Amino acid sequence: MEWDCWGLECPNECNIAGMEESKKLSLNFIEEIIEQDLAEKTGWKVHTRFPPEPNGYLHIGHAKSICLNFGIAEKYGGLTNLRFDDTNPTTEETEYVESIKKDIRWLGFDWEGREFYASDYFEILYEYAQKLIRKRLAYVDDSTSDEIAEQKGSPTSSGIESPYRNRSVEENLDLFSRMRAGEFEDGSKVLRAKIDMASPNMHLRDPVMYRIKKESHHRTGDAWCIYPMYDFAHGQSDSIEEITYSLCTLEFENHRPLYDWYIEALDIFPSRQIEFARLNVSHMVTSKRKLLQLVEGGHVKGWDDPRMPTIAGLRRRGYTPASIRTFCDKVGIAKRENLIEMALLEFCVREDLNQTASRAMAVLDPVKVIIENIDPEHVEWLKAENNPEDPDAGSREVPFSREIFIERSDWMLDPPKKYFRLGPDRTVRLKHAYIIHCHDHKLNANGNVSEIRCTYYPDSKSGSDTSGIKAKGTLHWVSTSHARSVEVRHYHTLFTEPEPTRDEDKDFLEFLNPDSLTVIPSAVAEPALAAAPVGSRFQFLRKGYYIKDQDSTDDCPVFNLIVELRDSWKGKK
Repeated sequence: MEWDCWGLECPNECNIAGMEESKKLSLNFIEEIIEQDLAEKTGWKVHTRFPPEPNGYLHIGHAKSICLNFGIAEKYGGLTNLRFDDTNPTTEETEYVESIKKDIRWLGFDWEGREFYASDYFEILYEYAQKLIRKRLAYVDDSTSDEIAEQKGSPTSSGIESPYRNRSVEENLDLFSRMRAGEFEDGSKVLRAKIDMASPNMHLRDPVMYRIKKESHHRTGDAWCIYPMYDFAHGQSDSIEEITYSLCTLEFENHRPLYDWYIEALDIFPSRQIEFARLNVSHMVTSKRKLLQLVEGGHVKGWDDPRMPTIAGLRRRGYTPASIRTFCDKVGIAKRENLIEMALLEFCVREDLNQTASRAMAVLDPVKVIIENIDPEHVEWLKAENNPEDPDAGSREVPFSREIFIERSDWMLDPPKKYFRLGPDRTVRLKHAYIIHCHDHKLNANGNVSEIRCTYYPDSKSGSDTSGIKAKGTLHWVSTSHARSVEVRHYHTLFTEPEPTRDEDKDFLEFLNPDSLTVIPSAVAEPALAAAPVGSRFQFLRKGYYIKDQDSTDDCPVFNLIVELRDSWKGKK
């Protein structure tokens, strides 16, 4: 008999109240706010937005915000807008707009045509500014930027009022109109909100709303020469779009009173700002300004350098959308800042690729093995499974011949007792192939092995072994006559310190890792890898996960290390 555990009687004595409490505890604090609003407000809707400034490429921290905004809306049957807060023409470019859209789509999210720009609202924002002037809540100030900074005082002392603070409504409207018309030079005038020069919150000490910038805008061209400040444009754009939840990181917490002041003073739709902790990952920087320094200073090879924490860099490195979404989900939404170990990000991509990446054999530091009891002309094609974790992945054929390459590190002249790889008078199995026995070798002038000679047991073939010989070790290998030369790039942390920006007295560039990239130009791989499309991901057996890079050519395929098979990056440079 099946029992309804939601009924009044249950032989298992289920704790319904406890189950409800457990559900509540599983919610993050933003979801708790939303569920309370949905319960209390008739006809309430969830409408979020992702509002990047198009002045750089998105990074891993933005991925968390993307997952949060789109994920919250999806969970509660709401909507998410994509809005570019493009209020600074000197730093914004169409290139950044297109890269941002590409990154969001790659992560698996769709704004369904709701693509907006703060520049769409320039005329409305101008009218809002005029409205505040008429309400005697804004004024044109002729003070210089240094004078305004001095007027604001300090967190421990009150500010002083600008000498232009009490201009008449008519004069302010006239000056503001002439600012728009281009009569004044950059920096000669600004429009400021009139709030409270004694406020303990520095953001409320008559903040600048508009400044003169005679710069061409990436969308509006030369139509405007005054541009709204981010703090003025952001909240009002949210309100125009009737965003119910403006989700942003903790550095905007002190901005919230100003956000709310503008909305109340203008009497417009009351969007609600809620702050959460930004995503900080060890051995990374996520400041756009610092990322731009890395690019412009030539410390990395562009925004999509696989060492960069940008979404473009992570994509080129080989991270999958699913792994980044899983990472953001595991990190969760918190109210306090913390540092997330990079090992968690690597764990997420490793778990995903274990299920999805095809297996392949590549030898990064090759040494030749000659199997003397195989005819020099003999080639045998052996069956190799593509992914043991995926029953539908199928198999491929790999060529086996008299001469093969193995890793130099898989042979030792005087191995210890528990060494299960190859050495003098030792036996190992070749993956997908046969058992071989080493009986001779050659050393070069430096004492390193240059050639290994073995015999194989014909009746020891994988899958049909009748030899009775036990081999404790299994090695990957590549047939020399079929091997394709490939370049392999190993990436390590870009910085040597977990928090390169923590010490404000030091330049974060001091902590750049000189060994963040190691290039292996003479690796060899099974022939199928050369024909694989750019972007194909593989597990190189016993090595790690790799992706075929966009720098690949027909003559030289290039593979980037995504992540090693185990969490072994700690302590490495």
